[in-house]
Amino acid sequence: MSAGGLSATRLARMHDVLAGYVERGELPGLVALVSRRGEVHVEAIGTMAFGSGQPMRRDTIFRIASLTKPITAAAAMILVEECILRLDDPVDRWLPELADRRVLRRLDAPLDDTVPAHRPITLRDLLTFRPGFGAVMAPPGQYPIQQAMAEAGLAPGPDLPAVPPDEWLRRLGRPPLLYQPGEVWLYHASADVLGVLIARAAGQPLETFLRARLVAPLGMRDTGFHVPADKRDRLPHCYVADPDTGTLAVYDDPDASRWSRPPVFPAGGGGLVSTADDLLAFFRMMLHKGRCGRERILSRRAVELMTADHLTPEQQVGPHVLLEEGHSWGFGMAVGTRRHDLAGSPGRFGWDGGYGTSTMFSKARARSCPSRFGSRGQALGVRMISAPLSMSSRALSGNSRSKQIMAPTCTGPAAVSSVQTGKSSPGVQAASRLKSQVWTLA
Repeated sequence: MSAGGLSATRLARMHDVLAGYVERGELPGLVALVSRRGEVHVEAIGTMAFGSGQPMRRDTIFRIASLTKPITAAAAMILVEECILRLDDPVDRWLPELADRRVLRRLDAPLDDTVPAHRPITLRDLLTFRPGFGAVMAPPGQYPIQQAMAEAGLAPGPDLPAVPPDEWLRRLGRPPLLYQPGEVWLYHASADVLGVLIARAAGQPLETFLRARLVAPLGMRDTGFHVPADKRDRLPHCYVADPDTGTLAVYDDPDASRWSRPPVFPAGGGGLVSTADDLLAFFRMMLHKGRCGRERILSRRAVELMTADHLTPEQQVGPHVLLEEGHSWGFGMAVGTRRHDLAGSPGRFGWDGGYGTSTMFSKARARSCPSRFGSRGQALGVRMISAPLSMSSRALSGNSRSKQIMAPTCTGPAAVSSVQTGKSSPGVQAASRLKSQVWTLA
């Protein structure tokens, strides 16, 4: 047993499990980081792409997808603490496109069958994913509202918005809300709206605000909305699997990457790239109640609010909810509400990214869990989680004790942050299976 309490035997088992995914060709490579009591253990296994001789590195830069959401939520809370934004004030002042909304009488209603919204949308609604709009977890075209969202370029999918923030928000404000504000948890769109809100309220681009108030103070030197040319060799391939055959295809090639240049829309819901160590820095700050060394990024109360359960029991279940049993939603991330398996524990928090990243931390033991990123999807390698295609099969929890993980997934007495570059569709199942095994072993 090391000084930090990491077991050499269990770390060896973890390595064997992770390496197995690469050896079987399920992932080209991955990065795993485990941190406990100041001790950090890192695994970098495999290569940056299938058929490549370039080894995976600890500082590999991954497309972290929805792991962007907790960072965006933290940025919003900074503005709350400065009294620029208030949790329960309407966002109409900053987002007039979302004012005076109408709401569908029922999800399958025609677009003109609406009633007035009972109240305006608030910042709290956006942070808890209950503004009345979001991803509809149903086959495409099942409801008229889905067709309207698709025509407006608002349908959920792996691609980031292709229009500037103001135009995107204008389009979002046209269709009626699916539900009354505060009524139902709906995934994703709230975080992109948060990014626009932060930029407008702060009077500067979202990336500028994130860099000044979070990224730079935390030393997250490789986190941003694009990868500079001098770091491009650290960006792995990102793969997606055919949902029917499982055959992998390159979704994003580093040589012509969507992340090789500043985006048209800096997406607060999924646009960032980062590394295992950068994510460790962010979530370590959260575990330390908002502190980074002697500097305070957030107040203790802000962190406690972010990691508290904000959903009613009824809002934690249903066809639109991606949360696993024993989990609810805080501000921009999932939170553990009870022990459901070996990995789950009350008070843990984190989330996953559709490109193959995952992260989970435990407040109770002040440890971090394994995180993984992937390039082709970052699901435990570089394979995209069958994200918007089969999000219902997403597995948030692993099977192990709680750990501090700063990259994409964690749970267990140690913190593991793993970055992967692999596949998609089956990626969700592979990720959940790997997560379960790793967390149990750790």
